[in-house]
Amino acid sequence: MEIGKITGLKGTITIPGDKSVSHRAIMLGSIAQGTTEIHNFLRGADCLSTIQCFRSMGIEIKENQDIVTVHGKGLHGLTAPSDILDVGNSGTTTRLLSGILAGQEFDSKMSGDSSLNTRPMRRIIEPLTQMGANISSIMRNGCAPLYISKGNLHGIHYHSKVASAQVKSAILLAGLYADSETAVTEPTLSRNHTELMLKEYGADVSASFKLGSTVATASVKPCTELFGQNITVPGDISSAAYFIAAGLLVPDSEIVIKNVGINSTRSGILKVCENMGANISLLHETRAGGEPVADILVRTSQLHGTTVEGPIIPTLIDEIPIIAVMAAMAEGTTVIRDAAELKVKETNRIETVCDNLASMGCDITPTDDGMIIHGGNPLHSANIHTLLDHRIAMAFTIAGLVADGITNILDSKCIDVSYPTFYDTFEDLL
Repeated sequence: MEIGKITGLKGTITIPGDKSVSHRAIMLGSIAQGTTEIHNFLRGADCLSTIQCFRSMGIEIKENQDIVTVHGKGLHGLTAPSDILDVGNSGTTTRLLSGILAGQEFDSKMSGDSSLNTRPMRRIIEPLTQMGANISSIMRNGCAPLYISKGNLHGIHYHSKVASAQVKSAILLAGLYADSETAVTEPTLSRNHTELMLKEYGADVSASFKLGSTVATASVKPCTELFGQNITVPGDISSAAYFIAAGLLVPDSEIVIKNVGINSTRSGILKVCENMGANISLLHETRAGGEPVADILVRTSQLHGTTVEGPIIPTLIDEIPIIAVMAAMAEGTTVIRDAAELKVKETNRIETVCDNLASMGCDITPTDDGMIIHGGNPLHSANIHTLLDHRIAMAFTIAGLVADGITNILDSKCIDVSYPTFYDTFEDLL
C-alpha cells in the first residue's frame, strides 16, 4: 500500500467492534446456556479463528450482516474436536481457550501459524498446571502447539509476574470449572473485559483495585451455569487510536469517532494524548454491555514529548507503535519504558518500531524495555517492513500521511487481522 502526505481529514466515522470484547463474547456465549446475540462483532481474522474453534467443538454460530448468534450448550456442552484447533495468529484465542479447555472432559490440541507458534505460553501453562490442568507444549519449547487433556481443577490464588489480561482471563475461565474460588493478583490492573463480561453472563466475580495501588486482584467462584446474553460490542479503542493520531497530526483535521470503548483498563492512549497536549474531547458518554463508551472528538494539535511508564503501560501496550509515531512528530523527547512485553507480540515491536521510524529519519533509540524518541524533525518516505504485524502496518500508515514523499507499507494485507476495512474508513474522511 502506497501512502502520501495529506491535509484536512474531516468527518464522522464508526470503527469496528473491540477485538478483546468480540473474542470473549463468542467464548462465553459458547459455554453459556441458551442464545447469545452479538452486535458490532469484529470480523477480523483473529476473532474468526475463535468462531471456527468453537464451531469445531459443536457450537452453532450464525453470522449475518449485523448480528452474530451463538447457540450455547452450557459449561459442559462442548464436544471433542475431530482435528487440531487452528487458532491462526491469535494469542487471545490460544491463551483464553486454554483456560476453558482445561475444564473439559475431552482431549484437545491447539496450533497456530508460524508467528503464533513462537509466542510464549509458559505464562498460562504454569498457573493452569498449578490448578490441576494437564497442559503441555508439544514441542517442549513453552510455545504452541499445545496439548490439553482432562484434569481435576481446584481453585488457587495465583500471583502473576506480569500484568496480562490474557493470563488473568485464562485462569479465571478455568476457575469456572474448579472446585473452589480462584483468584489472580497481578502487579497492576490489566484490562478487565473478562471480569465485566463474566458478570453479565451470571458468574460470581469480584475485583479489588485502588488507584495508585501496586497490585490488583480478581476472583471467580465455581459456576454451575452461565446464561446467554445480548451483547453490543463497543468500538475498539485500539483501532480508534490510529484515527486519533491522524486527527492530531494531519494539518487542518477534525474527526469524530463514534461509540468507542473507553474502559479505563484500555484507554491509556487518551491519557498519553492529554499529556502530549492533544485537543481531544469525550462526547455522549454512556455504557453498553457493561462497558463505558463515548464519542471522541479530535482536532489537529501541536504535540510535545512525554514519558510513558509504570502502571499505564498495560492500558496501552497495543497502542505503543502509534504513540511512537506521534512522538516522532512531537516537539521534544518522549521516553517509553516498562514495556518489555512489546518483545513478545506479533513481532518484537521495540525493534520493528525503531527500525521503521529510523528509516523515515526519526532520531530514535531502542532500550531493553522501550525506546527514546527525539521528535520534531520532519519524516520522509520509506519502505515500511511490517513483518506481517497488523499494528505496525496501521501505525506507519499514519506516519505516511505526514511524511514527505510516498511511503510504501509492505505486506499491508496483515491489517485484516484486526481491521479489515481500515483503508476504507479513510475514504470517509477525505
